[in-house]
Amino acid sequence: MDKKKFIADSLTESSETKLKILSECSVDIISAADLIIKAFKNGNKLLLCGNGGSAADCQHIAAELIIRLSHKIKRPALPAIALTTDTSFLTAGGNDIGFENVFARGVEGLGNKGDVLLGISTSGNSINIIKAIEMAKSKEMKTVAFLGGNGGKIKSMIDKSIVIPTANVQRIQEGHITVSHIICEIIEEELYGEM
Repeated sequence: MDKKKFIADSLTESSETKLKILSECSVDIISAADLIIKAFKNGNKLLLCGNGGSAADCQHIAAELIIRLSHKIKRPALPAIALTTDTSFLTAGGNDIGFENVFARGVEGLGNKGDVLLGISTSGNSINIIKAIEMAKSKEMKTVAFLGGNGGKIKSMIDKSIVIPTANVQRIQEGHITVSHIICEIIEEELYGEM
């Protein structure tokens, strides 16, 4: 294995994916950011759910919104809750009502009309994210999804989707966190900066 070439190929693919995000997803990124901004302005909150690396992304995004992303902007905390961080909730739900229902249960208990659910799924087919979206819609919440590939089943279910234009899961995950940071920056600038 030529490790140097492997690194170069990975970084090149990552860069090319990000350039595709710029050309293919900019409008969707702005729409998703605007939807979340509107919810925050109206006193609503953001709930997030995902599996594996996407669960970590949920926690990461919630932390950026509650604490801050930009150190140049002084602002209050924004209401964001990652439904992926409570092991007691996740394990009780997995044991008692099935893992496919845990995020829907979290949305049922914490979501209100006008709140936003952000579901993250690299395949767009995660059943527990689908059920969470269905619950959010029943509660008249807005829905956003970060997806990959062709967007899967989730793409047609939600209000706003950002589909990373690649089938490579690593590049999809890198795209999701890049898009997350951009959205957090837009939110901070629009609500508390000089944008």
